[in-house]
Amino acid sequence: MDHKRLMLSWIEEGTLNIPHLLLKHYQALGLNETELVLLLNIYRHLDKGNQFPTPTEISESMTLSAEHCSSLLRKLIQHQFLGIEEGASPEGILFERYSLMPLWSKLTDHIIHDSKREQTVQAMEEEADIYSVFEQEFARPLSPLECETLAMWLDQDEHNPTIIKAALRESVISGKLNFRYIDRILFEWKKNGVKTIEDARNQSQRFRPHQKAVAPKEMKSEGKRKSVPFYNWLEQ
Repeated sequence: MDHKRLMLSWIEEGTLNIPHLLLKHYQALGLNETELVLLLNIYRHLDKGNQFPTPTEISESMTLSAEHCSSLLRKLIQHQFLGIEEGASPEGILFERYSLMPLWSKLTDHIIHDSKREQTVQAMEEEADIYSVFEQEFARPLSPLECETLAMWLDQDEHNPTIIKAALRESVISGKLNFRYIDRILFEWKKNGVKTIEDARNQSQRFRPHQKAVAPKEMKSEGKRKSVPFYNWLEQ
């Protein structure tokens, strides 16, 4: 066979699009490499129009016997990676066909669950970090009552950790580092629909009206007096 005929045969054979997510997560689904390849062979047969390939047909493109393929097919059906459906031809003739919908369903559920788990872990890390941030700003361990207040802001009032940190920074800038003042900020922000740093930026003047950037101290450098700039987190 010449090169042109070989290329034409490859084109006629077609290609099979395998989802990247399946190759990435098949092990987490509980599949081994042999089971994956068997499912991909069924996928190939379905793509070519063979709706119900026999174990012998599947084994022809694998290093397994027909009997082994048959055993694996039963296992995959039992563990709901593969399904068998009834179909009908235009002439009304009933037939059976394999379905990979159970596999795609398992893959989708796993990805959604994995995503939710990552979000939960991230939320827990953010909540743990917020306690450290408060202790750093207060320069002391938080009291049980303060920890309870923080938990209430997160769980009961459902404030975003980012917004709570922003309120903490606002209290530092205003020179009123205490939980009562921070609670007031959060209350006002929630009442006014503040949910992002940009929203907080627009509401900040409610707490520091007409405040000027006053230098807390001055430094001398090369014979000139230079003021230390006022740190404004809203501009970061």
